[in-house]
Amino acid sequence: MTDYYRRSGDEGYQQQPYTTGGYPPPPPHQPAPPVTVWPGDGGAGYQPPGGVVQAGPVGGPAHRARAKRPVALIAAVAIVAAVVGGGASVLAQRLTGTGTSGTGNGVAGTNVSRSSTGTVAGVAQAVSPSIVEIGATSSAGQSTGSGVIITSDGEIITNNHVVSGADSVKVKLSNGKTYTAKVVGTDPGKDLALIKLEGAGGTSRAEGSGGGLKPAALGDSSKVKVGDEVVAIGSPEGLTGTVTSGIVSALNRDVTVAKEQDQGQQQQQGGGWPFEFGGQQFNGDTGSSKTTYKALQTDASLNPGNSGGALISMNGEIIGINSAMYSPSSATGSTAGSVGLGFAIPVDTVKADLDDLRSGGGN
Repeated sequence: MTDYYRRSGDEGYQQQPYTTGGYPPPPPHQPAPPVTVWPGDGGAGYQPPGGVVQAGPVGGPAHRARAKRPVALIAAVAIVAAVVGGGASVLAQRLTGTGTSGTGNGVAGTNVSRSSTGTVAGVAQAVSPSIVEIGATSSAGQSTGSGVIITSDGEIITNNHVVSGADSVKVKLSNGKTYTAKVVGTDPGKDLALIKLEGAGGTSRAEGSGGGLKPAALGDSSKVKVGDEVVAIGSPEGLTGTVTSGIVSALNRDVTVAKEQDQGQQQQQGGGWPFEFGGQQFNGDTGSSKTTYKALQTDASLNPGNSGGALISMNGEIIGINSAMYSPSSATGSTAGSVGLGFAIPVDTVKADLDDLRSGGGN
């Protein structure tokens, strides 16, 4: 059996085995001490400041420097792993003391879709105070429709056929308060009308500026795409503040509606406002006086009384004014009501017509 023995500090010697006669004789001369390579010195022969080569005894700092290298290697591997694992930004934030101000990308979609206004409930809560119920009374009877508050002093946009020929107009807000309104201007060619609340421009502490009215935000209907989710709010059959939802199912539909006053109000009592689409008539005869406009088509549930109400995008902006819906006249029982065929006047048409309506329009 051969054993090896090494004295402390003799790492630079080649070790000799035991022999029967004891230790081997010492070497003929003492070897020169090696030059120590200090950590980070750029290699052997490094000249530190002052030009003196730093040397150390065998087993001194040079060995300690080598001992530290595995630790440094492990640290480097850990940092690389953090980068690969997606921790680079966190590491940078901790080192620099900075952070991000956004909400992050934990949920797909836009910031709006992650907020409360990106849900039907959120849209309803935000926009419902801007939607009103309109009751118009004339010699032909009474009709019920809806409207959208567009200014804090009480301007409301609705359909012409909701208020056409009316002797009086009453408006109920979402909080139940009722106002009398006057018709400012109408445009039968676009089936639009502008009315204004009387006495709603107060600044009392109880009601706040503008009498507590909350105007809706008007969007951009040119950006609407087929398949976009939408919310409809109105007062179908006098049920104030009814919320439905769906999608935009088509764009630029040619919809023809009646312009005659009494006929429209009579039809509003028993069914949807009469209109023509694709060469067919729905909800009765449109008569000889009629108009055609480009409409957004939606499958959001609309019923009589939704006319003049809002079609709303998921970020809470008005993109259309609901104006026509198909309601089968022969339907009874469980087959009655909306069949997912509704139309809205694009809000860009409304915005382009506001100045004319404010100046009196077709009155």
